Amino acid sequence: MRILIHGINFAPELVGNGKYNGELAHWLARRGHEVRVVTAPPFNPAGKIGVGYSSWRYRREIFSTTSKAGSLIAFRCPLWVSRNPAALSRIMHLTSFALSSLPVMLGQVFWRPSLILVIEPTAFCVPATRMTAWLCRARSWLHIQDFEFDAGFATGMLKSQTLRAIIVALDRWLMRGFDRVSTISAKMMDRLGEKGFPVERSIFFPNWVDTNRIFPTGVPSPLRKELGIPRDAVVALYSGTMGRKQGLEILAEAAEKLAKNESIQFIFCGDGAYREALASLSAHLPNVHWLPLQPIERLNDLLNLADIHLLPQSAGVADLMMPSKLTGILASGRPVVTTAAAGTQLAMAVQDCGVRVPAHDATAFAAAIARLAEDTGLRMRLGHAARRCAEMTLDKEKILESFEQECLRVVGCDYSPTARLEPEKQVS
Repeated sequence: MRILIHGINFAPELVGNGKYNGELAHWLARRGHEVRVVTAPPFNPAGKIGVGYSSWRYRREIFSTTSKAGSLIAFRCPLWVSRNPAALSRIMHLTSFALSSLPVMLGQVFWRPSLILVIEPTAFCVPATRMTAWLCRARSWLHIQDFEFDAGFATGMLKSQTLRAIIVALDRWLMRGFDRVSTISAKMMDRLGEKGFPVERSIFFPNWVDTNRIFPTGVPSPLRKELGIPRDAVVALYSGTMGRKQGLEILAEAAEKLAKNESIQFIFCGDGAYREALASLSAHLPNVHWLPLQPIERLNDLLNLADIHLLPQSAGVADLMMPSKLTGILASGRPVVTTAAAGTQLAMAVQDCGVRVPAHDATAFAAAIARLAEDTGLRMRLGHAARRCAEMTLDKEKILESFEQECLRVVGCDYSPTARLEPEKQVS
């Protein structure tokens, strides 16, 4: 197949949608498909354009394989980036990519893709995808990682009820034109039904983890020694994007409540719009350590640094998105403490492998961390359950093979995948 992917995030971003979009494109190319990606220069989670990339120039990257069976090309489009999380800045940011990527998308009409896949966020790209698919008679697929407009209203970033009515109507109209719409959790699948999308064209396509690369090591992480953390200390780790929708202030509040317990050490690793605020809130705490975002080669060391993973999330968005970091957390075989209302997707996802407390309840959050820190047996039982969950439900190969088969059904194509080949990146 010829597959065109339209999404603002892509490799070499190490977290969130960029990580999954990059892994998907590389996997498809290794399976023998011709893949093109229209994307932006890397900017997440730091909120600034990555070294070696430009915010205003177009660029093409070719990822070559050792075989002619598959190929991968990424087209980087100009992007305006701001670390200001305000609604207007966010809209300008997304609009800049939607506009700059439009001519590149239309140019792919002459390539004649079989299938066009657009990733939300950002929904601002949906019109260009629909237009391109119509012009070249390609099948179209919308994959929703994040109901971004719903989340914007839930968190108060968007408030106008008139705007909400317009967006709801436009969202439903645009969505109905896709051959398939997929999303990543059962509750988000329910949301598709509420929006009126036909169940027969709705696909459950969850995020995944490579359980051969992320696994419990059974020995202390080398990062523990590098940070000077005693061998017998219990490490509570938050790692990933530091944005406002996660409710990260609870991390500093919990660390302060447990500051007198020297056996518990907190590590915060990552970057994003809320990093400076979190650093300021925790600057006076001796039990808080900071790490920069780690390269992919050290991801398993990082996840194994934790005795307890921390996964806060703001109230109101638990069923509008699923934290992308959860897959790695579960694969590392460590328990997790999360903030979520009972009955939400996140609460159900961790019920057998972690502890759930109400959102924004720092006292309950700190108490859950202290309880796990004191009970080694409980941590081990929950950690084993987490690893089993990853192996049974989040396996990368199984999930992507299922996705590939549905793509083939959509385009009506008979295909036998070639051997999987490791791509080597070349830039032109």
